[in-house]
Amino acid sequence: MYQYTEFDRQFVKARAAQYRDQLERNLAGTLGDEEFKPLRLQNGWYIQRYAPMLRVAVPYGELSSKQLRVLATIARDYDQPSAALLNEAQATQDKLGAIPLPGGLSAVSKLTTGYGHFTTRTNVQFNWIPLVKSADVMDLLAGVNMHGIQTSGNCIRNITTDERAGIAVDEIADPRPFCEILRQWSTLHPEFAFLPRKFKISVNGAREDRAAIAWYDVGLQLRHNDAGELGFKVLVGGGMGRTPTISTVVREFLPWNQIMNYLEAVIRVYNRYGRRDNSWKARIKILVKAEGQRYIDQVEAEYLQIIEHDGAPHTITQAELDRATASFVPPALNCDRKSADAKIANILRAAAEDDIEFGRWLTRNVAPHKNPDLRIVTLSFKRLGQAPGDATAAQLDIAADLADQFSAGEARVTHEQNLLLPWVRCDQLPELWKAARKAGLARPNIGLLTDMIACPGGDFCSLANARSLPIAEAITRRYQDLDELHDLGEIDLHISGCINSCGHHHSGHIGILGVDKDGKEWYQVTLGGADGSTLSGPATPGKVVGPSFSAAEVPEVIEAVLETYQSLRQSADANGRSETFIATLRRVGIEPFKVAANGARFSASAKSAPEEQAA
Repeated sequence: MYQYTEFDRQFVKARAAQYRDQLERNLAGTLGDEEFKPLRLQNGWYIQRYAPMLRVAVPYGELSSKQLRVLATIARDYDQPSAALLNEAQATQDKLGAIPLPGGLSAVSKLTTGYGHFTTRTNVQFNWIPLVKSADVMDLLAGVNMHGIQTSGNCIRNITTDERAGIAVDEIADPRPFCEILRQWSTLHPEFAFLPRKFKISVNGAREDRAAIAWYDVGLQLRHNDAGELGFKVLVGGGMGRTPTISTVVREFLPWNQIMNYLEAVIRVYNRYGRRDNSWKARIKILVKAEGQRYIDQVEAEYLQIIEHDGAPHTITQAELDRATASFVPPALNCDRKSADAKIANILRAAAEDDIEFGRWLTRNVAPHKNPDLRIVTLSFKRLGQAPGDATAAQLDIAADLADQFSAGEARVTHEQNLLLPWVRCDQLPELWKAARKAGLARPNIGLLTDMIACPGGDFCSLANARSLPIAEAITRRYQDLDELHDLGEIDLHISGCINSCGHHHSGHIGILGVDKDGKEWYQVTLGGADGSTLSGPATPGKVVGPSFSAAEVPEVIEAVLETYQSLRQSADANGRSETFIATLRRVGIEPFKVAANGARFSASAKSAPEEQAA
């Protein structure tokens, strides 16, 4: 993972000291709340429904065990509201009522404290830290080279990439050195600190797109041209929200050393022409969609100006790339030099003899590694009783222990809100599985229905129209049978509590969006979305299946859709693999699924019963 320099360390500590001064002046009344607001936002401090929310930047998702333990300390000692605030918040959520489930069960909002939340952009969030303690938290983070800089505001946010960067078997080139150069260039850049709206960049270095680059303001795909030279395919103008938009290819190939000059042109044109009168129309996707080729022409003209008249000031030299690359040092591991194939064969044979769940874990949670003696292992943070992506202080400590024991002290946050161990020796897989299972982090559901993405929704977010977490809990509870889960196969289920789409519902094979209707929680269901992966196909937003559903109807709707898939899918092939959900939907079309979903609506009398019971 990235090795911080002394400059990096001093920079982060100076920022924390600056924030402490700003906070103290605000608490003393000499810096007004309105003046303080942009300063706290620039350091990752939001004010949410009940309490402040801190978003901690985790570049490229990489966390050391030492950083994980500091996050655990923050969760344990600081993510703790007063008893009065928690009771008041819980009472407010209780008024929303429970979501009835089959069998007389129900899902409710149970507000929890003392945990971190992994986000789809590989950051970590806390929901309950009192603002008066925020400077103490920033000092703790700075002590392990962490911060919240540019995790909010109309600036270039945390740059993301594939969680397997540097270790993927299908990698064209490691994207992390380029990400790091871009991070250093964009951090506190005065020209890019007050853009029309927030700006997100994702970089992919593998043949498989695990970074969802087509959904970003700027997506960069590393590739080689016909001459074998390394460069980038440049996509601009993707995004979710109120207007889901797939990005436009503005350059099929750009030499790698020109990426900062070209991005400067992309963002300058956006800064010049992006709308500032309407926040809903201020994202770059609106400008690109409205202007089309004229936007691309403007970028090319600006790029030419930068190259020919400004002297190409941001051309990346080979020495600079080498410097950044040297900051990502693979760990020195003592690998047993026996054949990797033989080791894996022995492990699989032991799995067949010992525990079918271990075999499933090997299939779902363990992936190939660039080094044949190693494997990539995903710890599942999708389990019954906890919100997707939530990690308690104890679980963060356990993850740090697992990283130390099995992964050279490193873990990575994934886009799907799990934790990945990137340096696991093949011969240690059985021991890791036992330790992860004891910690409750070995659920063999990676890529399956219950490995869902969900935002915090109306339980915490002040922007949300509806709760996400009780819906996630209801679906997770319904699909606990591992045989059934594995039979259903790979399905991307994404849940957002509002149109801002933090749960990426647009790109889910099944998407659920919370909407407000007459002051009550309702949910819109979409089908057929894709993130751009090989499984899902080209990035595309899902299609709405009809009018919104009540909260109580949603689990029934999901079940009806999945039963339709099971009835329509093609039978297993010679390898025992059935047609996937997304492949079946694309083959037969959305109509039978739409009919099934709408057929799961309750009658008017049935709808009123749960409300009466909740009252």
